[in-house]
Amino acid sequence: MSEPAVSVVICVYTEDRWEDILAAVASVRAQSRPALETLLVVDHNQALLERLTREYKEHQESGEVRVLANAGPRGLSAGRNTGIAASYGEIIAFLDDDAVAERDWLAYFVEGYTDPRVMAVGGRTVPIWASGRRPAWFPEEFDWVVGCAYKGLPGGVAEVRNVLGGNASFRRAAFDAAGGFATGIGRDGDKRPLGCEETELCIRLSRARPDAVLLLDDRAVIHHRVPDARERFGYFRTRTYAEGLSKALVARSVGAGKGLESERRYTTRVLPAGVARGLRDALLGRAGGAGRAGAIALGVAAAAGGYVVGSVRARRGDVTFSVGEIPGGAAGKGGEGGSS
Repeated sequence: MSEPAVSVVICVYTEDRWEDILAAVASVRAQSRPALETLLVVDHNQALLERLTREYKEHQESGEVRVLANAGPRGLSAGRNTGIAASYGEIIAFLDDDAVAERDWLAYFVEGYTDPRVMAVGGRTVPIWASGRRPAWFPEEFDWVVGCAYKGLPGGVAEVRNVLGGNASFRRAAFDAAGGFATGIGRDGDKRPLGCEETELCIRLSRARPDAVLLLDDRAVIHHRVPDARERFGYFRTRTYAEGLSKALVARSVGAGKGLESERRYTTRVLPAGVARGLRDALLGRAGGAGRAGAIALGVAAAAGGYVVGSVRARRGDVTFSVGEIPGGAAGKGGEGGSS
C-alpha cells in the first residue's frame, strides 16, 4: 500500500511573526518525508495575506505552498477548518506559526497511520525560551501554558485521550465522522489566551468513532518559540485562568466525565508530585524550588476559578460555541492525494 499524502496547515494572523512563519514553512519543506502541500491560512489580515501571496507566488503556482484567507469567523478553529476544506491530503497535520518541525516530524506521523484504527497522531513540542533558559520558577508540569509538552504526558508512543493542537495530525476521515474544530472554545482574536478546541474535537471524535485510536508519539518533535511576555508570571496566571474557562465549555459540550478525565489524574497525581519536588528542592537550597511549588498551587487555583466562572457563564448562555463546519460542505477534497 502506498503511504498517505499529508497536507500541512499553518494558521497565521500577524506580520509580527513574519520570520517565524517563514521558518515554519521552511521546516516543512525540509522534511525527510515530504508533504504534499503546505497551506498558510491567514486570519482576517489583508496585509499579511497579500505579503505572503507575494512571498510564495512561485510555490503557489506549483501547489507546494498555498496562501488562503480564513473563510470563517476570526479565530484559530475557523482557520483550521478552512485549511481542512482546502487540503488534498488524506492526513492533515497542523503546525504552529511560531514553531519549527524537526526533519522526521511527518515521517513519524505517517508511521502511526499504518494501523487503520488510528485517527489522530500528535507529537512533542519543546519550548525555545526567549531568555535562553527556563525561568527558575516555571514548573515543567505547566509547560502547556506556553503550548508545549508537559511533565505528566506519556513517553514513547502511547494512546491518549487527545492530541495537542499545535503539533498534531488527523486522518481526513476523522473530520468526516466528527466535524471540524468547534468555534467559540479556543482562541478567536480575543486577548484572553483560551484553548482546548483540540481536546473537545478529540473527545467528540472518540464518541463518533468508538474504535478510534489517538496516539502521542514523542519522536515527532517541533520547537516552539516562547516570547518574553509568556515567561512572566502574569501570563502564567492569565493562561491558567483561561484554561479553566475553556475546560468549562469542553465539559458543557462533551460532559464532565470525558471532558475532565485526564485532568483528574493530572491534578491528583502529577501536580502533587511536582509540589513535593519543588519543596524538596527548596529545602536543599536549589534555585526556584519554592517558586515552582507555589506556581503549581496558584496555577491550580486560577484554573479552578476559571472553571467555576466558565461553568456559570455556560449555564446562563452568556457564551456560545458550535461544532465547526468545514467550509464548502464535506471535509476536504476527498483525500485525492493517496491512500493508506
